[in-house]
Amino acid sequence: MISELQIIPVEGKALMQRFIRVPATLSAHDPHWITPLDMERAESFSPKHNPLFDHTEVQFWLAVKDGRDVGRISAQIEASNVQKGDMTGYFGLIAAEDDATIFAALFATAEAWLKARGMTQVIGPFNLGINEEAGLLVDGFDTPPMLLMGHDQAYVGRRVEGAGYTKAKDIYAYLSHIADPMPRAAQVLLKRTLPKGLTLRTLSFKQYRKDIDDITDIFNQAWMDNWRFAPLTTADTDHLAKALKPILDPRLVWLADIDGEPAAFGVCLPNLNEALVGLDGKLLPLGWARLLYRLKVKRVKTCRVPLMGVKRKFANTFVGAAMPFLIIDAMRREALKLGYEKVELSWVLEDNLPMRHFCEHFGAAPYKTYRLYEKSLS
Repeated sequence: MISELQIIPVEGKALMQRFIRVPATLSAHDPHWITPLDMERAESFSPKHNPLFDHTEVQFWLAVKDGRDVGRISAQIEASNVQKGDMTGYFGLIAAEDDATIFAALFATAEAWLKARGMTQVIGPFNLGINEEAGLLVDGFDTPPMLLMGHDQAYVGRRVEGAGYTKAKDIYAYLSHIADPMPRAAQVLLKRTLPKGLTLRTLSFKQYRKDIDDITDIFNQAWMDNWRFAPLTTADTDHLAKALKPILDPRLVWLADIDGEPAAFGVCLPNLNEALVGLDGKLLPLGWARLLYRLKVKRVKTCRVPLMGVKRKFANTFVGAAMPFLIIDAMRREALKLGYEKVELSWVLEDNLPMRHFCEHFGAAPYKTYRLYEKSLS
């Protein structure tokens, strides 16, 4: 009897829970896999909780064979792209058994959905947007992923290419040992006298809303010319502020002001993934206690810098060049006091040479490569 492969649209909580669990099932024997919290994933994929759905059309599918869930995929259309006449759709959340037939069926379904809505090109994976998880892991399978970074099985890239996709861009994750001495060039810059009017400060919970708004404004200005840029909206900012507050340590979030004007920022987050090992994505019955113990008592030893930016009006000035170094150095000193040992700076586009050079000036080296793929739908 020939088994029938079904690609099912995900509707309702039961199917969504199965959709969420597919990667954990496929990666059960991978020692470097860390299962995200089911609760967090459910909220991220929910129009009720994630404001991305306010400006992005999203569809999820589950692949089922012999009564087993064997794969999944999503497709997304970003409204701001369509408004600009850019008919590029996205795929995301790709995961499946090592079977070309399953991958082909998943991609055919997602591509047909995108084409029916006028899309002429597809890029991905974006999980679910460019300001969330991006790229498929193609190098660096021998270490676990950091907070909000993906971890894919080694065969997936080959199967994506087998479905007709080619490389669009690579993005890198850089790793640095915090206690290592900084390269001489960085030390020389940091010893220079601070430019007049430049002050550094940490995030203030007393004016948390304002600081988050300042960070969002700087981010949107700093990265507006970046490849596939999508600005953070007010709703995105509100969601971000609420989601990050429980794990933010104000000593690891720095802003630079010039004559009182917010001009640059850097955000460093504890690597929550380190505390999730062995919980299988669940907080009940004892997951809460284990998670809190690891975060508050044992403490994690790794952290990640996911966001940095310099306001555009200062970008090509000496003070604009100095601010990221000053901010990273301040975060580095505080991270050492808090017991952190390693920091990841990610993600960085392969052709963003200024940012790559900046990471390398601090002695960081690329240790993971994530790839974004593209395919014409014409």
